[in-house]
Amino acid sequence: MDTCFTCGNEYDKPLTVTQGGRTETFDSIECAIHVFAPTCAHCGCRILGHGVESAEAIYCCAHCAHVSGETELTDRA
Repeated sequence: MDTCFTCGNEYDKPLTVTQGGRTETFDSIECAIHVFAPTCAHCGCRILGHGVESAEAIYCCAHCAHVSGETELTDRA
């Protein structure tokens, strides 16, 4: 049994996620999201898709970027 990095639950079917050299073990995708998914610079939600990026920040959508005053964005789709 492994222990979830986020919640501490011991689970017999864990998943391991690696991103940029960092590897952690989780009991669910939900717990992995709390650690690895970026946060929108405007609304604070976790970005589960590709989002949109400016030179300074990442946003969950074009609306949040626009409201934040961004004019040049990169769509990472």
